[in-house]
Amino acid sequence: PHRQHAPPRTLGHAVALLDFRCAAARWPGANMTYCLAMSVDAGLVFASDSRTNAGVDYVTTYSKMHLFTPSEDRIFVVLSAGNLATSQEIVNRVQRDLDDPGPGPNLRTVRYQFEAAGYLGGVSRAVQAEYASALNESGVSGQATLIIGGQIRGQPHDIHLVYPQGNYIAASPQTPYLQIGESKYGKPVLDRILVHSLSLADCARLSLVSLDATRGSNITVGPPFEVAIYRTDAIAIDRRLRLDMSSPEFAAIRAGWHDGLREVFARLPRFDWELPGDPPKLEV
Repeated sequence: PHRQHAPPRTLGHAVALLDFRCAAARWPGANMTYCLAMSVDAGLVFASDSRTNAGVDYVTTYSKMHLFTPSEDRIFVVLSAGNLATSQEIVNRVQRDLDDPGPGPNLRTVRYQFEAAGYLGGVSRAVQAEYASALNESGVSGQATLIIGGQIRGQPHDIHLVYPQGNYIAASPQTPYLQIGESKYGKPVLDRILVHSLSLADCARLSLVSLDATRGSNITVGPPFEVAIYRTDAIAIDRRLRLDMSSPEFAAIRAGWHDGLREVFARLPRFDWELPGDPPKLEV
């Protein structure tokens, strides 16, 4: 959590405090994002934005989707949200453990998906602990939240959410998706539409609708958007898309969803006090 500061006592104190907070915000940790993973019968779909925000005048783009194929019998996708420097070092250490294995576990040696989640949580905790003192002195959070999903051959595909504290949860049969970052705006459409029998193509479309709903309500979430589709037992990514606002596929999905909502709204039942035949009056 961020360090709490006393309220400013004078105008000069307020300016100094504002300067301090602006400087702290420029650390790659004051950012928001939105990442999503879905687990259905046919496989997995991962989606993420790529905007990193450290103040209104410092917005950059970084991929938050990381692919690992440690051996021919397994594949993992990691999504990251939170402190960018923490996330990048976690990914670097995971790769280092594959390139130069030590006595501890790595993504090549874990036997189960939950062990992969536990390993990733341990790496995350180690990175956060190493820099915690310096970051706390600057009033900056070094926390990162992660999603890891994939499949080890012979086992079912799965997704796990890894908390900053290192523990994790799996998606449930009732809620076959996981979100990190700015999740509230993109959640309602998932709750209404996502079921285990949904096709992977429909899941990809749904992920873009969820991302666009979040982008429309929170300026710290933005394109390019990345979507990866994994078909169960393939041990390889089937499709990986990178879309911005001008991409024809994304533009068509946005327009179709917007127009469809307006058409459905226009067909809602009329109140009994409305005149028969009164058309709905919608301002464009």
